[in-house]
Amino acid sequence: MTDASARWKQWHEDRTEAVSAPYGPLALTGTHWLHDRPDGRLADLPGTWRADGDAVVLEAGEADGLTVDGRPVTGRVRLGADSGPVADARVALGERRLVVLVREGEWAVRVYDPSSPARRAFRGISATPYDARWSVPARFTPYPDSRTVRVPNADGRTRGLALAGELAFPLEGREHTLRVAEQPDGRLWAVFADATGGKSSFRFRFLYADAPDEEGRTTADFNRAVLPPCAFAEHFLCPFPPPGNTLDLAIPAGERTLR
Repeated sequence: MTDASARWKQWHEDRTEAVSAPYGPLALTGTHWLHDRPDGRLADLPGTWRADGDAVVLEAGEADGLTVDGRPVTGRVRLGADSGPVADARVALGERRLVVLVREGEWAVRVYDPSSPARRAFRGISATPYDARWSVPARFTPYPDSRTVRVPNADGRTRGLALAGELAFPLEGREHTLRVAEQPDGRLWAVFADATGGKSSFRFRFLYADAPDEEGRTTADFNRAVLPPCAFAEHFLCPFPPPGNTLDLAIPAGERTLR
């Protein structure tokens, strides 16, 4: 086993552990959009939840069993969006964590349950062992200005996807490009599909690349292509690939499907 394949094996093991963690993506059991619930009542959740400008107002009594920051809710509490790990979400209902989020000005509450059926049924991720030919040098070319495209999301709605530039790389004797977003730490993120999508792989996947150097150089390693969160739970909002990010070749590398 080469050093690269050994590192990939450890990465795959770490990834499997992360997605199957008590509050990993398999634990998500619901995403409730507040504008769809004008009465403030969310399915299977006590209390009332209403959007109020830049926050969500939760109203509940002690008998409802909700806690905020570990203390029972006995009245009205104003909540901003959670930004840390799910396990640290401010609102809890027993073992469940209720994550407050906002997307394009719309507020929602996500429910994570360590006892979810998906987590109990999980048997692992099917992934192709490391193959050096799917790890290639790449070059990032930023756009002069950030661009936002509207793309369908896994929940059936269309939302904006901010794109920072294009990542060019050679595969199978040809040059290809993906339109990519830039994360706060400088890493690049692409939502892409290929000819294996919907056949031997999930219909689309995510690719992450390290922050490029001053000349835009980085690596496109498809051995570490990952399943999007919506492959683990249907309640995620995963964006579909933007125009130009459906590659006309098969990439039988990285994470492929759930077992």
